[in-house]
Amino acid sequence: MTTQRSAESTHPQAPSTAIPRVALVGVHGFGERHLANLARLEEAGALELVAVADPNPPQPGTLAGSVAVFAHLDALLAAQPGVDVVIIATPIQTHAPLAIAALSAGMDVYLEKPPVASLAQFEQVLAAAQENGRLVQVGFQSLGSHALPAIRGMVAAGDIGTVLGISATGQWLRTKAYFKRSRWAGRRSLDGADVVDGVATNALAHAVATGLHLAGAHTLADVASVETDLYRANNTESDDTSVLRVGTAQGTTLLCALTLCAPEQLDPAVTVHGTLGDITLSYTRDEVFITTSGGERRETFGRTDLLENLLDARATGVPLLSALQDSGAFTAVLEAIRTSPVPAPIDAKYVSWEGEGDGAHPVVQGITDLIERAVKAQATFAELGVPWARALPPVRTLTVDGRPVADYQDGSHIRAVSSPRPYLHPVRTLNGAVVTDHQPLDHVWHLGVGVALQDVDGVNFWGGRTYIGEAGQYVWRPDHGSIAGTGTTVERLDAGNGQEGRLQETLSWNGPDGTPVLVEERTWAWSGVAPSVWRLSLDFGLSPASSKPVSLGSPGSNGRFEGGYGGFFWRLPACGDATVWTPAGTGESETHGSVTRWLAWAGTFDGGPATLVFAAPEDSADPWFVRVDGYPGVGQSLAWDTAVIAQPGSQVRRRITVFVADGIMATTDIEALINPQGDPS
Repeated sequence: MTTQRSAESTHPQAPSTAIPRVALVGVHGFGERHLANLARLEEAGALELVAVADPNPPQPGTLAGSVAVFAHLDALLAAQPGVDVVIIATPIQTHAPLAIAALSAGMDVYLEKPPVASLAQFEQVLAAAQENGRLVQVGFQSLGSHALPAIRGMVAAGDIGTVLGISATGQWLRTKAYFKRSRWAGRRSLDGADVVDGVATNALAHAVATGLHLAGAHTLADVASVETDLYRANNTESDDTSVLRVGTAQGTTLLCALTLCAPEQLDPAVTVHGTLGDITLSYTRDEVFITTSGGERRETFGRTDLLENLLDARATGVPLLSALQDSGAFTAVLEAIRTSPVPAPIDAKYVSWEGEGDGAHPVVQGITDLIERAVKAQATFAELGVPWARALPPVRTLTVDGRPVADYQDGSHIRAVSSPRPYLHPVRTLNGAVVTDHQPLDHVWHLGVGVALQDVDGVNFWGGRTYIGEAGQYVWRPDHGSIAGTGTTVERLDAGNGQEGRLQETLSWNGPDGTPVLVEERTWAWSGVAPSVWRLSLDFGLSPASSKPVSLGSPGSNGRFEGGYGGFFWRLPACGDATVWTPAGTGESETHGSVTRWLAWAGTFDGGPATLVFAAPEDSADPWFVRVDGYPGVGQSLAWDTAVIAQPGSQVRRRITVFVADGIMATTDIEALINPQGDPS
C-alpha cells in the first residue's frame, strides 16, 4: 500500500474564483442523482446549473426556468452557454467522445464510471485533458471516503501486521428488468462500439476501484498483471459472476470476487488481510471494521463529495480524489476484461430463479461460500474446481485402462502463503467418484494428495500459519517455501493391460528466498487391481540440498500435542456416514496416532460410496494422522513428536500405498485385498 498520488492531480492552470457554471449531460438513471446533488450545491451557492443535455428531456418543472435544455452535447457546445464544468452521466460507450468534446471546448469534466470502455479511449481522453489543460474527475464516489486515509494509516502503523493481500467482494442481485433498462445493458459491445458492461466494470466497479486504491494501484504502471475468470447466469453478453486477480507492481495481490446472482443483497466490502488481523471497509456506508486477536471495533467516517472536490480543485488547486490518470489501474482491469474470452455461461442446473417475470433474478448455487473460498485462497473459480467453471487443465492425467483416475497439478497457481507444491486432484474411483479436495474453505492450503511438511529448518512447506512452540500457538510468518519440479520421467501415464503407470520426479524444496533446502526424488505408481479397485503408490526420498543436515519437523515435534502432521497427506472431500478404522480400533480417537499396517476410510461421496485403504510398509513406525470431525483428512506422520534429521548424502525415505475402491468395504475385504499383494508399498 502507498499513500494516494497527488502530483498529477492538481489543476494545471491558475485557480478560478468565479462561481462555476455547470452543465449535466444525461439526466436520467444515475443522472437523477446528479440533479439532486446539483440542487443541493446550487442552494449552498457553490455552483450554478446552467444547462442540461439529453435526447429525452426532463419532465416539466424538474429544472429552473433559467436552465437551458439541449438534445445533445454538440448542441449545448454550439450554443456556448459559458459552461465551466460538464458532468457526463450517459451510456458507457459515449463517455470518451463526449469527454473529449467537452475538454476540447475548454471545460473541466466530471466523468461517470467506468470512465471509458477501452485502454485506447483512456489514452485519448487523458491526452485531450493534458492538451487542453483541463481536469477530469472520475465518478468513483467511494474514493472520497475519509476511511481510506484512515485505513492506510492503520496499516502503516502495523495494526494488522504484514499485509497478506487485499480482497474486494460484492454480492448483489439484479433482475431481468435490470438488463432490459437500456440497449447497452449487459453488452460487451453495441453497434461496433465497446461497452464492456459487467459486474466488475459497472455494477460493482466501486469495489474494484476501492480495492485497487488500497492496494496502492492508481496508474497503469502500478498494475503488473490481471487475471480474469468470467461467467454469466443471465442471458447477456457480459459477465455477472466473476473473479479477478490483480498483481500490483509492488507485489500486492488484489482478489475481486463479485456476483449479481446472490440469494440476497449484501453490502460490498474491501478487506485488507494482515498477519495480525483484518480491516474491512463497507464503502457504501463508510464503515470500517478492525478485527484482531484483541477483538473487533467499528469506526464510521465521513466522505468528500467528488463534485465538490472538483470545484475545490478549480478554486484552490487541491488534488483531485479520483483523477482520470489515477483510474489507469482500473482501466487496466477493464481492458483485461474487454480482451478476455467471452464469459462462459453457468450450467442451468447450478442456477435457480426466484421471482416472476421481469422481477425474476438468478441465484448461483452456493455462491456465498464460493466467494469466501476464492478470497481466502486468492484463487479463481476455475482454480477451485467449481463444477460450472472452466476446467483448469492438469499438467498430466493418470489413467487406468483409459479411465482418468487422477489429475496431476504442479501447484504453480497456488498463492505463496499456501506453500505452492505439486499434488494430485481430483483423484477418482474407477466409477468417477471424487475422493480428494483441494483449497477447501477450512484450510485453503490443503491440496489433494501430496507431500508437505510444516517445519523444514524453519521453512513452512505446509502452508498457512506456523506453529511456534514458544508461543504455544499458530502464527503467520514470512516463512513459506515452495516445491517445484526440476526433472520428470514418465514411463507410462495409462496403467492398462495389466501394466503399471509410473511418474518419476526430481523436486526442489526452495525457501522463501528461492534457495534450495531439500532435494526430493518422488515416484508415483498406479495400476488396476479389480473391476472396482485401483492402487496408487507413493515413494519419496528427501535429502539436504547442501552439505549441512536438515531438520524435518512438525507442530508435534515443536510441542503441539498430537499435532504431528507432515509427510504424506490426503485431504478428503466432505462425505456422508464417514467411518475410519484400523485393525486395532474405530473412529478418530482410536486411529489418530496409532501405528498399524493399514487404515481404512469409507463413506458416501458426491459420486457415490467409496472406500480408501491406506497401507503402510510392514516395518513402518510412523503414526497415522487422522481427522474426521473438524475436517476429513488422513496422513502418515513423518515427525510425530520428534524431528527427523536428513543427513547429507542419504535420503529420508517413505512409502505408502492407497487402494481406491468403489463401494463400502469390510475388514475381511481389506485383508483379502492387501495380503495377496505382499508388501503393498
